[in-house]
Amino acid sequence: MFYRSFLKRVIDVFLALAMLILFSPIFLILTIFLSVYHLGNPFFSQSRPGLNGKNFLILKFKTMKDTIGPNGELLPDSERLTKVGKWVRKTSLDEMPQLLNVIKGDMSLVGPRPLLEEYLELYTDEQARRHEVKPGVSGWAQINGRNAISWDKKFDLDVWYVDNYGFFLDWKILFITLFNVLLGKGITQKGHVTVGKFKGNSERGSLTRSSLSTIES
Repeated sequence: MFYRSFLKRVIDVFLALAMLILFSPIFLILTIFLSVYHLGNPFFSQSRPGLNGKNFLILKFKTMKDTIGPNGELLPDSERLTKVGKWVRKTSLDEMPQLLNVIKGDMSLVGPRPLLEEYLELYTDEQARRHEVKPGVSGWAQINGRNAISWDKKFDLDVWYVDNYGFFLDWKILFITLFNVLLGKGITQKGHVTVGKFKGNSERGSLTRSSLSTIES
């Protein structure tokens, strides 16, 4: 299909560049402010699985301190998330640097959200299909509950998107995303400062890294 093979990428680059130019004053102000507030790097970067499970470095504005506990590990998210960080997350401004990921080609504006590498071995074969398309800044799961829905529901929505995405669905997702961001809907799960970790599907089987190689071929 023309949209999937060519037009989606053209729209991604055009819109990402346009948004970066339009919101460049906000981007610059946040970069300077968070540099001072966090005493250094204003950005958070982390390796995430993208298209076909291949890793890329995702960029976000930093919302947590790098506080280490007595055991030498980072403290829980609830203890590291700052007041400024909560506001940046609530407004979804922390996602703005991902426009650079879109321009680079690691991500699309619309697609399943890129999750942690450690989840790769926990997916069922069906859930792993979320990696058949580029990850997105927003997606079908995000406009249908975002972090307020269960992991199973989220993955079901991701796979549905993989099978059904197209020009009109992507634009629908973009418009509803904007509306949800303005209302601050579905930012966190109840009882969590950030979204709870995916624990796997013990009753539904698991996906090994060797299984992902079939997706890559």
